[in-house]
Amino acid sequence: MPPVPPPRDTIFAPATGRGRAAIAVIRVSGPAADAALLSLAGDLPEPRRAVLRDLSCGGELLDQALVIRFAAGASFTGEDTFEIQGHGGPATVSALLNALGALPGLRLAEPGEFTRRALEAGRIDLLEAEGLADLVGAETEAQRRQALRSMRGALGDAAAGWRKRLIRARALVEAVMDFADEEVPTDVTPEVSALIASVSAEIAEALAGAAAAERIRDGFEVALIGAPNAGKSTLLNALARRDAALTSEIAGTTRDVIEVHMDLAGLPVTLLDTAGLRETQDPVEAMGVARARRRAEDADLRIFLQAPGGEGPPGDLLQPDDLLVASKSDLPGAPVRADLRISAATGDGVEVLTAAIGDRLAERAAGASSVVRARHRRALEEGATHLSAAARWLARGEEALDVAAEELRLSTRALEILLGRVDAERVLDDIFAEFCLGK
Repeated sequence: MPPVPPPRDTIFAPATGRGRAAIAVIRVSGPAADAALLSLAGDLPEPRRAVLRDLSCGGELLDQALVIRFAAGASFTGEDTFEIQGHGGPATVSALLNALGALPGLRLAEPGEFTRRALEAGRIDLLEAEGLADLVGAETEAQRRQALRSMRGALGDAAAGWRKRLIRARALVEAVMDFADEEVPTDVTPEVSALIASVSAEIAEALAGAAAAERIRDGFEVALIGAPNAGKSTLLNALARRDAALTSEIAGTTRDVIEVHMDLAGLPVTLLDTAGLRETQDPVEAMGVARARRRAEDADLRIFLQAPGGEGPPGDLLQPDDLLVASKSDLPGAPVRADLRISAATGDGVEVLTAAIGDRLAERAAGASSVVRARHRRALEEGATHLSAAARWLARGEEALDVAAEELRLSTRALEILLGRVDAERVLDDIFAEFCLGK
């Protein structure tokens, strides 16, 4: 007889941020939740109904708050749960948390522990949990929309459908193997081939938009490059609307890459102010120039600034979609061939440049799929590799059906890893560390 696992702790945590507020929410989940609520409120309200209760501990009134109770099997975590929606003063919240912590069997939750219990109870899958983490951390409109799609199962539903088709394909192949000595009424190869082809095509389409989706989640990088004194730092400050970078007429002022995170056209963008590109004998500045080139090469978009009389763009660095910008248009000098003309000092043309950057990044974001994390991409790439191998072995005929079946099994397993149904433990700690307390 297998050993009986010990009862789980009942966890609690504030679900709203610290500080003075009108309302604070505290969540409690676990086998002792009903007992804790009975101790604080004096009764157990009807599930899923908000009621006003006086909450007390040791005969002392702590708060008058709304309480909502959820029965096991009908809550987010799948356990007995209740929420307190009380007054948001720090002293009130502290008193309620202290009262909960003093009750037997209760402890403060770890980051993400509520969501982890929901996953373990089968209330959500791993992809939905990741989408929830991304939604909590979303800072731009594009991130919010993408995270909401993930949380509502955009990729999970697709992966579950692919898995179902591959299970059927494998079952058909194994049926032929099991009845190899008997007459099989139909040739299953066309149906199996069609199933493999359809799933392969859909996975390939999802992977095609993975790079854009990952950039929406992690942020696009836009590098400002150009010769010394081309106006890069001044433009960075103008776009950031603050003095993020030191500006000076002395060439070589910027020696390291300065990063500024901002919301641009609803997209997360990191602006990179780089060292001026030039030959220099100063070893420190030379390291800054080398680093500038590396970051510019890896950036999603490069904005090359050329001041009147300045050097032209390096032909080995600019890509076709990059922007060539004539800077310091308020100063006299020979006109420069450019896509746009700006003066960061006066603000002339800066809004036009901002719109141009937004348009270029929006074009790239438009092709984003639901594959928003490197983990998703790696799992789908592994699944696609095994699918391709399965198709090749299937084409060899009956003598290779066992290998084709194994490749189909491995492809299905990659999708199950994606969904968190197998081997999930190795990624859970990293994923749930992203959550705050009470989520």
